[in-house]
Amino acid sequence: MTEESVVVLTSITTDELNVTHHENLVADPRMGAVVSFGGVVRNHDSRAGVTRLEYEGHPQAAKTLTEIADDLALQFPGVRIAVSHRVGALEVGHIALAAAVASAHRAEAFGCCAQLVEEIKTRLPIWKNQFFDDGTQEWVGSL
Repeated sequence: MTEESVVVLTSITTDELNVTHHENLVADPRMGAVVSFGGVVRNHDSRAGVTRLEYEGHPQAAKTLTEIADDLALQFPGVRIAVSHRVGALEVGHIALAAAVASAHRAEAFGCCAQLVEEIKTRLPIWKNQFFDDGTQEWVGSL
């Protein structure tokens, strides 16, 4: 019997994110695999050093994130999903995206988590403004 998928958490927040918290949310004795992802603000981009980022979300971002997680839950039966995206000002080293997926088996957990991150990158209406060490800045698409 295949378990039903559960979306445990979807969140757009200004609060600091913790990947371990997301892993704990999806943990379950029936799950043999927990795969997580932390999208961390790095100190460089292809053109220059990055000093900080500012993320801005569309008013529908929370709804879209829930839709993305729900879509993946349908595609990967039996998974548990927790995902959050941070908005506002972030410093180098801060987590912008925290995601965790649990499944009975590793293939589904890896596949779902990877696809979750890709869907967020393409569908979530959140934009980032990168601030460079040369004093310039640049708006780019989501994550």
